[in-house]
Amino acid sequence: MQVMSPEDLYQLTGAINPRLSPDGRSIVYVVWKLDEKANCLKSALWLTSFDGSASPRQFTLGESADGDPAWSPNGAMIAFTSKRGGAAAQLHVIPVDGGEARRLTDLKEDVEDPAWSPDSAHIVFSSRVRSADYDETDDKRRAPRRIMRLQYKLDNEGWTIDRPHHLFVARADGSNPPVQITFGDFEDAEPAWSPDGSRIVFASARHQDWDITPVRDLYAVSASGGEPEALTGGDGSCAYPAWSPDGAKIAYQFYPAVFDDPRHTQIAVLDLATRRRRILTTALDRNCGPYPPMRSPVWDGPDALVFAVEDRGNVHLYRVLADGSAPPELVQGGDLTVNGYDVAAGRMVHTHSKPAVLSELYAGDRRLTAVGRAFTETRRLGTPERFTAVSRDGTEVEAWMLRPAGFQQGRKYAALLNIHGGPFTQYGNKFFDEFHIYSGAGYAVIYSNPRGSSGYSEAWGRAIRGPVEGGPGWGSVDYEDLMAVVDESIRRFNFIDPERLAVMGGSYGGFMTSWILGRTTRFRTAISERAVNNLIAEGGSSDIGIFWKGYVGAHMWEAPEAYRAMSPSTYAANITTPLLILHSEEDLRCPVGQGEDLFLILRALRREVEFVRFPAEGHELSRSGSPIHRVMRFRIILDWLARYLS
Repeated sequence: MQVMSPEDLYQLTGAINPRLSPDGRSIVYVVWKLDEKANCLKSALWLTSFDGSASPRQFTLGESADGDPAWSPNGAMIAFTSKRGGAAAQLHVIPVDGGEARRLTDLKEDVEDPAWSPDSAHIVFSSRVRSADYDETDDKRRAPRRIMRLQYKLDNEGWTIDRPHHLFVARADGSNPPVQITFGDFEDAEPAWSPDGSRIVFASARHQDWDITPVRDLYAVSASGGEPEALTGGDGSCAYPAWSPDGAKIAYQFYPAVFDDPRHTQIAVLDLATRRRRILTTALDRNCGPYPPMRSPVWDGPDALVFAVEDRGNVHLYRVLADGSAPPELVQGGDLTVNGYDVAAGRMVHTHSKPAVLSELYAGDRRLTAVGRAFTETRRLGTPERFTAVSRDGTEVEAWMLRPAGFQQGRKYAALLNIHGGPFTQYGNKFFDEFHIYSGAGYAVIYSNPRGSSGYSEAWGRAIRGPVEGGPGWGSVDYEDLMAVVDESIRRFNFIDPERLAVMGGSYGGFMTSWILGRTTRFRTAISERAVNNLIAEGGSSDIGIFWKGYVGAHMWEAPEAYRAMSPSTYAANITTPLLILHSEEDLRCPVGQGEDLFLILRALRREVEFVRFPAEGHELSRSGSPIHRVMRFRIILDWLARYLS
């Protein structure tokens, strides 16, 4: 069997985004792949039966990106988005019994979040609405942008100040053009119909200072348009609403903090008669808003909800009664990462991946698809070993080790410490191309969830708040945790060569890589990717600069010394380890100046450093960038590691 190589990205595939038919008998889902020649992601809708009586069959051609499937309530049609015939994803409907897909929109921006009306006659969706200035194709003639609010740009989206996100309603028979029903300088998204079809609930920030306070509420608007009505009170952030079958309640994700990060996202229910909120998931002490986001909580009958939870490197499914009379119960567990789910007619399906298994469709533990089997059965893919390290203050830290592919007892291997982004995210039990490619190149791969990660208690995630308020800040106990993981790896796995260690990570992981190098020389080389290195500069240039107060406890202009003290660039003169800096030129989350800042210092000091810049890519290069650039990135990383760890 061969090991996994960078070019194997083009062989990867997976089943995601399942949706059950209203009667629970059939499932539509999405199968994706990367097209090398077209240099893009392509996907198709597939159909299969819940009971396994019919084999999976491809339902749409998949010559572009078909996604976001949604069954009509009468079960006769499926709505979906597709980029067939253009650059923007348009709304389509297709008969379940066969026939051609019909396009319902011809918009300049992507259609997102399609949802059917209860009578199967209309579909609500969201899309960006471009300013007329975009009609001018010559940039040297286009009018300047006049900006009076923050949050005027967004990573992977670009400018948003002149492209607000709004709701539209389309007739399912295509007899009329879609009608825009929300307006203004706002970002409206994630719509859902009331059971009687009269109103649509959505999530948005529409308060006076929405751009400078991290609050997002639920609003309801008439299905024919009009002035939206605020349903929640501005004391946190609401997302992904779902109307109860009886129309009396709305379930949603609730982030209970304003400039007080991180907190666990909770599942909440709003009683529309009293406007009182009931939070259903505090007993779990786990984050109920996994990253990347999946969908709204799903009503399981009139009285219960199914939702996803991060738990110690896994993503599981739980069920809870909407009246809060009992604690949530686990309905799908195991060492796995759920990445999609649905409930209908008393049945539940989901998709999940495991470390050596690509994402497949399941009904409980019964696998319904095998889209990735041909790949995984012909590659040497290891299973990570979980272990625990003890940090300096006695705290136990969960970690994993993936042995080199073709591991041979008695040999010594170089090891890579990988640090995840966030920091409020988690590593864990899912198929991760990065780790298998590094293992395939002959490296031992070490990764962990230090304090600051999600998937554990809220106190664990909040342990690195500050340093102005709430805790010691980034680069404190999280640094100690990571060093303890390295020490325990060397002690526990005698095949690791302590003289051939590398550290690498992206985003917060890039920050921590740069931070570590300013404090120790134990690593032979390092790779810092899309990092934040100068927090003062980050505050004014990032698309989320205003929100740093939630972690630090003050804005950058209120406590510049705290930001300077927590910036890796401040200690860059201490860095003597050979460093590869990777950055994307269109990164708006950690702008490319963050890489330039560190590179300038190290080069001026005549340190061993290389700066690689990817054009036309944003912060998500390694996950959703162009396939060709993703392969190039892996080749650059492997060449660098081979240079210093051979």
